[in-house]
Amino acid sequence: MTEPMTNALSCVAVTGGSSGLGAAVVRAVRKSGGTAVVLDRRKPEEEGPFVEVDLSDPAAAEPALAAAEEQVGPLTGVVTAAGTDACGQITDVSLEDWVRVISVNLIGTAAIARAAVPRLERTHGRIVTIGSTLGLRALSDATAYCASKFGVVGFTRALAVETAGRVGVTLLVPGGMRTAFFDGRPEQYKPGPDAMLNDPDVVAQTIVYALSQPPGVEIRELVVTPSVEPSWP
Repeated sequence: MTEPMTNALSCVAVTGGSSGLGAAVVRAVRKSGGTAVVLDRRKPEEEGPFVEVDLSDPAAAEPALAAAEEQVGPLTGVVTAAGTDACGQITDVSLEDWVRVISVNLIGTAAIARAAVPRLERTHGRIVTIGSTLGLRALSDATAYCASKFGVVGFTRALAVETAGRVGVTLLVPGGMRTAFFDGRPEQYKPGPDAMLNDPDVVAQTIVYALSQPPGVEIRELVVTPSVEPSWP
């Protein structure tokens, strides 16, 4: 018989935890009394456990989680918030940039999950992957991002079936948020001045909610969007 799941907020690794939704998740976990360790290419502004890692290299996932556990102890939760984008027509985006989006968003998520599963089995923990509304609906000039996030949706659903009863698995599907994710893009790919975008701190609370579920209860998928989100449904 499977042992009860522990509080998955106790010790959470957050990829992409230095900015955007990832940083909001780190704040939310700590506010809830848990410990959060940031896995990112750059050091977060707020003090706390940190592992430097570039998840465009899938081989970096295992040593990154090992380093996280050296700092904070056995992981009870993992959130895969690292992500990137390369907007433009497929013939205008360089192959290197296109492949990096897939490498970080999809393969990086899978690599972290692969490294996390045996750890979370031991602690009866949970993993939350971050999809996108563009993982459910296609958009022009976003082939790399859509491909990566459609992949995250399929990967997470398969992972949930594979690890049922052993590891908790939740897919979060967020709509647009007010983060630096849109910085550096050509103006045509930035939200307009009147765009309604969600506060990442509010979205992060839904991740805490998923991680906080009692033993035997699974929130398989959460869609959280602005009320006027054009990409949903």
